[in-house]
Amino acid sequence: MTLFIASLNSGSNGNCYYVGNQEEAVLIDAGLSCRETERRMRRMGLPLSRVRAIFISHEHDDHIRGLEVLSHRYQLPVYITQPTLDQCRFPPHQDLVRALDPGAAITIGGLTIKALPKNHDASDPYSFTVASPTVCIGIFTDIGVVCDNLIRHFTQCHAAFLEANYDEDMLMKGRYPWPLKNRIRGGHGHLSNGQALELFLDYRPPFMSHLLLAHLSQDNNRPELVQQLFEDRAHGTTIIVASRHNESEVYAIDGAYHGIPGHAWTPEGNRKPAPAPAAAPPVSPAVAISAARRRKALAAGQSKPSSTQISLF
Repeated sequence: MTLFIASLNSGSNGNCYYVGNQEEAVLIDAGLSCRETERRMRRMGLPLSRVRAIFISHEHDDHIRGLEVLSHRYQLPVYITQPTLDQCRFPPHQDLVRALDPGAAITIGGLTIKALPKNHDASDPYSFTVASPTVCIGIFTDIGVVCDNLIRHFTQCHAAFLEANYDEDMLMKGRYPWPLKNRIRGGHGHLSNGQALELFLDYRPPFMSHLLLAHLSQDNNRPELVQQLFEDRAHGTTIIVASRHNESEVYAIDGAYHGIPGHAWTPEGNRKPAPAPAAAPPVSPAVAISAARRRKALAAGQSKPSSTQISLF
């Protein structure tokens, strides 16, 4: 069954992603105002009446800013964990709240949604996959490190929204104070272009037809830079940079593409650990990724930090 995907917006000014079939759809996050969400859905030719639920990844304002009004106006159930709800500044009406259980698949019509824990500086953050019987879509943003959970689900995706937040050189040479730089790259912040590319090169499944690069930093990245970085190594996968200013096109994912795969996922015990993320200056960042490094596995983070309300990235 073909799935249709689109980014309504992607960045620290608001995040919202659409995944659906011909009958029903879900939104991942609601970081735009209700009015702007309506406007962009109309421009994409996607009826809001098709949306059956909203899934919330975490409580930062750029992911929930439109949640209260949007869910109330369209009476949309909101799947959210209790720790995230407790920290939510724009909570949905209690009658619309549905428990988000990361251990269980949620079925909405012909869609199956799964939540997977991730590393980010929020109370209880999750990534998602949305699948039909034949196609799987991943939404992987706001991730501090690449862990086994992410790798295992990435290898199952026919298309994915994948964070490529910052260019290492731009971040380290930029205007941000050192505490913020270290927060971004310290394991509970965001993925760099290099980290995202390494995941893509090592673990891209042969059926991944589209990769939407998401949540780019306005100050520490450039769309043309990351587009070229991935296109040079895409081997047939269509690379799209999700804008922080406009909605994307609507992409039909039918699962038919077969290209060049990366490595298969294996249990952690059979993988070599990679170095943990650096936490303090000075650092000499490297943008180029060598063939030897691409074959190394990526580190998994375990602990969760304290909650914060507003994304600064």
